[in-house]
Amino acid sequence: MRYAYAITAALLAGGASATMVLQQPVGAQVAQNAPGQIQATAPRPGAPLSFADLAAKLQPAVVNISTTQRVQLQNQNPFAGTPFGDLFGRFGQGGGGGDGQPVTREATSLGSGFIISADGYVVTNNHVISGGAQGRGVVSSVVDSITVTLPDRTEYKARVVGRDPYSDLALLKIESKNPFPFVQFGDSTRTRVGDWVVAIGNPFGLGGTVTAGIVSALHRSISGGAYDRYIQTDASINQGNSGGPMFDLGGNVIGINTAIFSPTGGNVGIGFAIPAEQARPVIEQLKNGGKVKRGYLGVGIQPMSEDIAAGLGLPKDRGEIVSRVEPGEAAARAGIRQGDVIVKVNNREVTPDETLSYIVANTPVGTRMPIELIRQGKRITVTAVVGERPAEDQLAANDGGDEDSATPAPSAQSTRESIGLALQALTPDVARQLGVPATTRGVVVSQVDPNSDAAQEGIQRGDIILSINQQPVAAPADAAAAVEATRKSGRATALLFIQRGNGTPRYIGVKINSPK
Repeated sequence: MRYAYAITAALLAGGASATMVLQQPVGAQVAQNAPGQIQATAPRPGAPLSFADLAAKLQPAVVNISTTQRVQLQNQNPFAGTPFGDLFGRFGQGGGGGDGQPVTREATSLGSGFIISADGYVVTNNHVISGGAQGRGVVSSVVDSITVTLPDRTEYKARVVGRDPYSDLALLKIESKNPFPFVQFGDSTRTRVGDWVVAIGNPFGLGGTVTAGIVSALHRSISGGAYDRYIQTDASINQGNSGGPMFDLGGNVIGINTAIFSPTGGNVGIGFAIPAEQARPVIEQLKNGGKVKRGYLGVGIQPMSEDIAAGLGLPKDRGEIVSRVEPGEAAARAGIRQGDVIVKVNNREVTPDETLSYIVANTPVGTRMPIELIRQGKRITVTAVVGERPAEDQLAANDGGDEDSATPAPSAQSTRESIGLALQALTPDVARQLGVPATTRGVVVSQVDPNSDAAQEGIQRGDIILSINQQPVAAPADAAAAVEATRKSGRATALLFIQRGNGTPRYIGVKINSPK
């Protein structure tokens, strides 16, 4: 899969709602897509005979965004290491001194955006304005200036009001004595698969371009991130569309075109847009000059894959299992435990389309919300007060490493026949070899049958099994008994909770072999 990030834009309607933050100044002009402005051009039964009137009203608010960047290039000496290396430096070939030190060049980039208020607030993708020059020899790039060009070719220097790398959104500001044409958000929650959409942007730097298509799918996840839930469309989206809006037939912005699926870099009919419902709160917070705050429970989670669900005797793709609980955070204070399966949050079902991360991240900090979970087969409801999500680099640091530091000598165990794993006790000496605290309780995988399901699931020698079917195991005999109990209960899969080195423990479902 190749992602050519297109346009992320978050847009707030001027005066459309009393709860909205991006208010328009008194006497501001009516939005280009305000109710009544394009009603006659968007008949409800089927597609209009032409999109021309719709495009003519909306295009003035869609802009081209260009940046000037200072790009550092590694000065390449093609004769380095040869008798001619000094000649390369002496005559200044390659634009530098020939000594391998980086040289600076000027570069430009193009993207799209749209104006969301008469006083000149502009939404685009963060990556459009972040100095993303790439290529062979590029060391770094820094944006010096940002220019916003309107369809009438009028240019304005823009300043950055705020940006949010995690949602890939940015808010710019341009100034003029005259009011700007602008557009406003619609309600993306009412968007249905099969609805007509119109995309406007600046693909390949050609200038304002209009394409039309339908909504192909909703709630698409393309990278597994906490903020992934895209609208998929077959409207042509290409490189340079980044930051441009996706309109419904009422002229409302329901999405921000942000990525494409393409083996070649060109359009193949699969584009993705950030829903307006997700973008609007981010832009509101940026407009207010504050950082973007997101909800946080303080748990490590895994989806209910088929093997994990089989190990628990629960339906797959419903809920997510807690693999870690951060001490002192919202989940711990609410009484959530490692091994709980969270199935509903704030009365919303947890599914692959509505993940726990997405629901919580988009819940205001301080919200009291009920959480329904399954613990040891019983449904329990707890109440959590949503905390504030830490910075992503801090979260990454908390996850720890993922590598073995040693592998113990093989030792056959009875579990070899049942799940393809030979186990040995986790003694203080073995714990020291594996680089884990001496207080760690579990059993160590000493050998893996290469033909077993455990091997297929990626279990390795040196992994530590902390529990089986949510029952702690402190000795190989405990593990054997837990697997046998699972077999007798009629389940075909055992749920192992495994730690590798000092990394974050994970649940893995392993199929149990039939007795010989």
